[in-house]
Amino acid sequence: MVERLVTGALKTNSYIFSSAKKECIVIDPGGDEEDISARVDALSMVPVGVVITHGHLDHIAALGKLKSSWSARGYPLKVAIQVSDRRYLGPNAPEAHRVSLEALDPLDRAMFGDSVPELPKADISLHDGDRPFGMELVVIETPGHTPGSICLYSEREGIVFSGDTLFFDGVGRTDMPGGDERKLRASLKRLLTLPPETRVYPGHGPFTTIERERRANPALRPD
Repeated sequence: MVERLVTGALKTNSYIFSSAKKECIVIDPGGDEEDISARVDALSMVPVGVVITHGHLDHIAALGKLKSSWSARGYPLKVAIQVSDRRYLGPNAPEAHRVSLEALDPLDRAMFGDSVPELPKADISLHDGDRPFGMELVVIETPGHTPGSICLYSEREGIVFSGDTLFFDGVGRTDMPGGDERKLRASLKRLLTLPPETRVYPGHGPFTTIERERRANPALRPD
């Protein structure tokens, strides 16, 4: 099961994913924590964790409030992120986000206001091949947009959550701190190994497929 909510200042795609009857995870809670919680309740699901595809603020802004509210209801959520992006969470996060926000254009930066929300530390450091929270999703490390960017792939479901690595008609930007165009290109080529019919759920914008982006996007074509 995949449910999408468009959340936060930059219209991030936040996802609710379940491969079990009762349990679910949230991927990239970018904002609007009350909407996310309400949707989980409407689905009669039990949240067991949060997985972050990368540490930029537009993908984690609701994390602190979401974890606090669910913990108060008896759901002690754990937060999982790739080890290289752990700096975006916990007590030292404000400085990391300050540097990232300074790289945005003034209009985008203004959407976040003057302060970074309180963000909990990471509970789980993800690595290539991990299956966070026992779900039917495998971590694919895809650095480039950030050092710790990941995608989450389910072979059985034929889907991949691509974060800000791959979009409909686009790829992740690399002009922010920690971005690396060479690594991003290598990560995109790795995604080419997925079956062409794989449905792509990106961090922003509409859904797509590996086949569609392979045809449309020069960055995904072999040299």
